[in-house]
Amino acid sequence: MPCIEARGLRKAYGATVALDGIDLSVEEGHILGLIGPNGAGKTTALNAILGLAPYQGELKVLGRDPWTERDQLMRDVCFIADVAVLPRWLRVSQALDCVAGVHPRFDRAKAEAFLAKTAIKRASKVRELSKGMVTQLHLALVMAIDARLLVLDEPTLGLDILYRKQFYDSLLNDYYDRSRTIVVTTHQVEEVQHILTDLMFINHGRIVLDCSMEEFESRYLEVMVNPEHVPAARALKPMHERQVFGRSILLFDRVDRRELAALGEVRTPNIADLFVAVMGNQPGMPQGAVT
Repeated sequence: MPCIEARGLRKAYGATVALDGIDLSVEEGHILGLIGPNGAGKTTALNAILGLAPYQGELKVLGRDPWTERDQLMRDVCFIADVAVLPRWLRVSQALDCVAGVHPRFDRAKAEAFLAKTAIKRASKVRELSKGMVTQLHLALVMAIDARLLVLDEPTLGLDILYRKQFYDSLLNDYYDRSRTIVVTTHQVEEVQHILTDLMFINHGRIVLDCSMEEFESRYLEVMVNPEHVPAARALKPMHERQVFGRSILLFDRVDRRELAALGEVRTPNIADLFVAVMGNQPGMPQGAVT
């Protein structure tokens, strides 16, 4: 059953089309990575899903229209954004009190248990916490809410690699239970590849790739081609080619692995490499552009 389903979803800001009639479906219990360059329409899509902006077309989130039924929907949805802020004067204990007072599905004991794994003190004020600690506090508050849908918009932006790893490990081990649905946008795609069940690329307000991770792993192959085999590899029409330390690496879509194995070392590409390949073939995108 789809947790999120959209048909012909469109949003324009004056003459600028942010979403250009997209169709999408996210099944319950899945983890979707929504990847795209700046200005591609990611945040606009999330705002529509969260009922923060009106839109044209059809959109259902957990069976509800997010624009007209946002109050009811928010009982089952949580959201963390890169711009999420807490009042700097607020103490950690007061943040727990606040969420406990407004959200009927908040489990304070669960939030306390998560915070116990961190260096965050209950008496500390938000202004005394590092950015990583503030993110940990947000995560503790969100993970303690029994929500059916969690939306993450660049949740680890500006964090160092240790905090980013801790964030996604906690998300996978302490929150995700195969019944909850997670939608995440990030530019650090290599750090979410291991948690995703589904992948979607968006560019200029249109979906340019939509597949499961199972399909991703079986459909796309990358080959570090032996020099003498480069002409034969190019004859198979790769979707992208790059040079690394003088070696040619070619990325293929739906080409037999055995045929490629005769040309060099075959491996599954990472999401970042596929992103570069797909976006490099889009109108208006420079070859190799990564954002």
